Amino acid sequence: MKPAIIKRLHKNFEDYVHVQEGVEFWFARDLQILLGYTQWRNLLNVIDKAKESCKNSDHEISDHFADVSKMVVIGSGTERSIEDIKLTRYACYLIAQNGDPRKEEIAFAQSYFAVQTRKQEIIEDHIRLAERLKARKHLKDSEKELSRNIYERGVDESGFARIRSKGDVALFGGYSTHVMKARMEVPDSRPLADFLPTVTITAKNLATEITNFNVTKEDMKGEDPITIEHVQNNQDVRDLLLKRGIRPEALPPEEDLMKLERRVRSQEKKIAGRAGKITTSSSDKCRDSKTGK
Repeated sequence: MKPAIIKRLHKNFEDYVHVQEGVEFWFARDLQILLGYTQWRNLLNVIDKAKESCKNSDHEISDHFADVSKMVVIGSGTERSIEDIKLTRYACYLIAQNGDPRKEEIAFAQSYFAVQTRKQEIIEDHIRLAERLKARKHLKDSEKELSRNIYERGVDESGFARIRSKGDVALFGGYSTHVMKARMEVPDSRPLADFLPTVTITAKNLATEITNFNVTKEDMKGEDPITIEHVQNNQDVRDLLLKRGIRPEALPPEEDLMKLERRVRSQEKKIAGRAGKITTSSSDKCRDSKTGK
């Protein structure tokens, strides 16, 4: 996600935060706008899933989701009451987690509500981490699909390892997986991909996805033709990177994704406790000609 987009979205989310008795909260009607939902009922479906996630995590739904009503102007000075929901940071986080991550607003929200600070630079770091974790998951899925795909075409597990290794040689300019591990000081027992930057993980995934596509399309059989296909795809992806001034073998390693994943899980467990609890009162009936804030 580009810094300019992050800056714009950060300002939007900051504009709608409220604080009551030291607890931050957002109104669901505002969140509908922030997350890019055109229909209220569509957001309500996501909120229902978020409430279920809250319940499954052994947290009281009422602590984080509080029904309220608002008076809003609908035209010519006429007012009417609409239903709304006050949401803690934890509730907003669960809503974002249950939304469509392909939408940039939701991808941003997942990080915005996950961190215990509203500082933009911390949110940017979390977004970069989330993108790297997502890229790694995509690579795992595509490699699993390739393994299953070629097993059905007469290639065993050791053959799959050879195919993947030769693909790495093509992607890293002649350096084998073993040599790249040594260059990056990756433990022998760990996958190289867990220490690669996002751009390289994405490159490996693209080459693997193309191999999967062509192996099925051309109905390839046996290790040799599939190896040729996978090597060519990795070479093509490497050529593309080189045109953009990127040499995969020269990029420095990044922090172990396994450690980062544990850190994220630990961080997420703390969100509910630090978010505080929603309180409601008669003052929740408020008016606004545009947003109901």
